Amino acid sequence: MINLNEVFETNKMIHEMNLDVRTITIGISLLDCVGATLEEVKENIYNKITTVAKDLVKTGKDIENEFGIPIVNKRISITPISLVGGNVCKTPDDFVELAKVLDAAAKKVGVNFLGGYSALVSKGMTKADELLIRSIPKALAETDFVCSSVNVGSTKTGINMDAVKLIGEIIKETAELTKDNQCLGCAKFVVFCNAPDDNPFMAGAFHGVTEADAIINVGVSGPGVVKRAIENVRGENFEVLCETIKKTAFKVTRVGQLVAKEASKRLGIPFGIIDLSLAPTPAAGDSVGEILEEIGLEYAGAPGTTAALAMLNDQVKKGGVMASSYVGGLSGAFIPVSEDQRMIDAVNAGALTIEKLEAMTCVCSVGLDMIAIPGKTKATTIAGLIADEMALGMINQKTTAVRVIPAIGKDVGDQVEFGGLLGYAPIMPVNEFSCDAFVNRGGRIPAPIHSFKN
Repeated sequence: MINLNEVFETNKMIHEMNLDVRTITIGISLLDCVGATLEEVKENIYNKITTVAKDLVKTGKDIENEFGIPIVNKRISITPISLVGGNVCKTPDDFVELAKVLDAAAKKVGVNFLGGYSALVSKGMTKADELLIRSIPKALAETDFVCSSVNVGSTKTGINMDAVKLIGEIIKETAELTKDNQCLGCAKFVVFCNAPDDNPFMAGAFHGVTEADAIINVGVSGPGVVKRAIENVRGENFEVLCETIKKTAFKVTRVGQLVAKEASKRLGIPFGIIDLSLAPTPAAGDSVGEILEEIGLEYAGAPGTTAALAMLNDQVKKGGVMASSYVGGLSGAFIPVSEDQRMIDAVNAGALTIEKLEAMTCVCSVGLDMIAIPGKTKATTIAGLIADEMALGMINQKTTAVRVIPAIGKDVGDQVEFGGLLGYAPIMPVNEFSCDAFVNRGGRIPAPIHSFKN
């Protein structure tokens, strides 16, 4: 039972430390929307989404007003669309038609984003999967709220290098098709290893096939709260520091639990999970980079950064897991460059490189996130970056992801502006030595030996 006094205790966190609930996400199964024709599937999808999610935005606003808790986004995740449209979509353009229906449904119910324009291809691609992937650039260029993801690897199955190579090309094409809009399409696409079925955060959210017909997932945030708390133990040893982070994470997650339970009750949809990730924004004081600096680093990227991030991630999970009935999604600390002002400052100071970020992804919540790279970067080089990150996830039995933006017409020293929560990003240099022969081998990298546990 949640005591409302626990929420009132967080009042200062909300008003002074940028605490918010980052998202309420309704996960909706579209498996029952399969039909005999493309038009039938489109109608089924639109009707299902606009029916199940019709009260989401209003409910979110009501909870905000009643409890004084900011809820930044209201979102929808759906069954990976390659599974829903596979029977009727015979070309990439057919899948684009589904993307436009999803966009229309998102606009109808008023949500900020809809995720699940996705395919799961860690072991191989069906024809529908390949058509869906090839449709991604056009789909993201011609919609406003649709987000896309592809899972290309897992600890159990290895890495599908054919898909990795294709996605390197798809990212380049997406950048070209959206170059007049800051290559924004790439910011709405992420490639995963070990993608979770219940992630409420975009761009990687989708509704897993093992989930109920509809569920409520909530993502909480609060880097500013954690930073303020550890300011009070400056100079103390790691035992004190860790205890402080755990206690703070408990309070932050408790707010998310309240919101999730209220949304579930009011919408009549079961509660799924709380994702207790520290998700930064470009606002001052809402930064994971600032937390790392408060722990004792001059900049994120300095020696000790990976250790500090590992400690932070672990303590957030230890504190948060006790505050919720069900914890899932990604859960940990996000390190998206464009969405975190102090990460941007670290890049501009020369302290933070893609190689250091890659090391940090071994212990953080996800992976190489919202990184702008030169527009001239080859598709095979992007595929190599993806393969490296997927390997970290596969071997370490964790979720890893890549969301990179080849900024067409821009190079190192320039920056690209996305606006809103996506912020802006300096163009980061990429190792230009060739990996063409490696990427072009094709096939699948086998699962690691520790995957054989059955």
